[in-house]
Amino acid sequence: MSEDRDNEKLLKALLDKGKVNGDDVIAIKGEMRRNKLPLEHVLLDLGLIGEQDLLEFTAQQLRVPFISLEGMSPDPDVVTIIPEPFARSNAVIALERRGAHLLVAAANPTDLGLSDTLTGLTRCRLDMHLASRGEILKKLGDYHDHYQAMAVERLLSNVRDKGTSLARQMGLSLAELGDSNEANTAIRTLNLLLLQALIKRASDIHVEPSSKTLFIKYRIDGVLQTAQRLQPHLAPSLINRIKVMSRMDIAERRLPQDGSFHINVEGRAIDFRVATTPTVQGEKVVLRILDKQSTLMGLENLGFSNEQYLRLRQVIRRPNGIILMVGPTGSGKTTTLYATLMVLNTGHKNITTIEDPVEYQIDGITQIQVHEEIGLSFSSILRSVLRQDPDVVLVGEIRDLDTTKNAIRASLTGHLVFATLHTNDAVSAVTRLVDMGAEPYLIAPSLRAVISQRLVRTLCHRCKEEGPPDPVLLALLPEKFRSLPRAWHARGCRHCFNTGYRGRLPITEILVTDEQIRRLIVNRAPATELHQAAVDAGMTTIFEDGIYKVSKGLTTLEEVLGTIEAGE
Repeated sequence: MSEDRDNEKLLKALLDKGKVNGDDVIAIKGEMRRNKLPLEHVLLDLGLIGEQDLLEFTAQQLRVPFISLEGMSPDPDVVTIIPEPFARSNAVIALERRGAHLLVAAANPTDLGLSDTLTGLTRCRLDMHLASRGEILKKLGDYHDHYQAMAVERLLSNVRDKGTSLARQMGLSLAELGDSNEANTAIRTLNLLLLQALIKRASDIHVEPSSKTLFIKYRIDGVLQTAQRLQPHLAPSLINRIKVMSRMDIAERRLPQDGSFHINVEGRAIDFRVATTPTVQGEKVVLRILDKQSTLMGLENLGFSNEQYLRLRQVIRRPNGIILMVGPTGSGKTTTLYATLMVLNTGHKNITTIEDPVEYQIDGITQIQVHEEIGLSFSSILRSVLRQDPDVVLVGEIRDLDTTKNAIRASLTGHLVFATLHTNDAVSAVTRLVDMGAEPYLIAPSLRAVISQRLVRTLCHRCKEEGPPDPVLLALLPEKFRSLPRAWHARGCRHCFNTGYRGRLPITEILVTDEQIRRLIVNRAPATELHQAAVDAGMTTIFEDGIYKVSKGLTTLEEVLGTIEAGE
């Protein structure tokens, strides 16, 4: 009942301020009843009020100060006063410490239980402010690496062997380990390399043998970097150790193998997907690091601009149809799709995914692994899933005409279907479906939206420098962007391992089909006409989104130009 009274008070305040009218209120209440959604979600989804206005109204009702986190860079030592799991689950973040007082932003600052617990955790007097839940979780994501580094450092402090000091120095000059026996050396070397990769936020570890050196390389923020050069005699024992952990055949060196293993760092499950392949210099091993807690992020934390985030939220609320996620390999498609499923995973919908492979397991969602070798393909699984009364279906990848036809059929019979496709931009997805053999008169009514995405590296907030744009790069831009007034540049510091970048964020374009676009699809209009119609209907192109994020100091012109050119 208290929640109903709060909703009525907020609606009345919005009416008094002229933000909504009587018809809007009727539509809002109907949407809340039908979809069992909170008032705030309905207001945002219907586009009746911006998030900033909504929060300011809420702050007035609660009689607490409102604070925006955009552009803030709190001290990591202050943020990490509150443990990360607690901060995430309660949407709360510490911002500033003044003596015994702690400035805290929370999505629910009037929760007395939360305040009591925080007082006990921090031993400070709290100055509570209201902030956007999305901004809080996004800001916590910026500090995830600090939390993880603290956890790894605590783990290292408990290790009692001579490798510990080397790992602490981050140089890992492993020659000192040579006087240990071979098995212990391999175990200790691998453990230290895994820990270093976690500290440096690597997504992949490459073990590459050569005639004179064993190269250890880490992929950090999408860029491969050489981390270590070890003695080549370490290669056989190190690779055998990886194989044993991954349950592979250590005697087989002529054929590629796949496997996996996982470790726990202070309760955090880290999975490693391992692939070996024979080369002329010996076996090469690549380990993909899958940190479930860091990757399964909310949609609001992935780095979308406010405009793209609201457009995406509206798109995924469609009751049926096909929503395609497109982009090259490594563009973050899977991460974004998981985040959208988490938005829809309210317990009121039957959600099923068909994946190859299933990278992360999500409670409340049915996930199915493709096994082509036994006939369990995307298409055959999809036909079976449609007999399981699904509301939402995720098809990991549309690869052939049969899967395309089944996805279209599912969307036309009342299901919401998400799928990925490898194309360079949103408009090309339509062309790709036609090339596969799908009929335009079926694509037009079933396709609801196409989301095209790339990832660019985020500037390190500790060392980025503002300055005039590089004139050489400006000359590469279309005419309307050459008046870009300011840009930021990557410098490099200890915080970002001297790269100038820390983390990645998406640049996106979202094509939403309307009557005009559907008519063009049926008439097999060229891609240029489809693109223009999408822009006329309000689509921000992926390039425009990239330039916007350059202007906000989130990334650089080099990143945007290099990433878009690399994918075309």
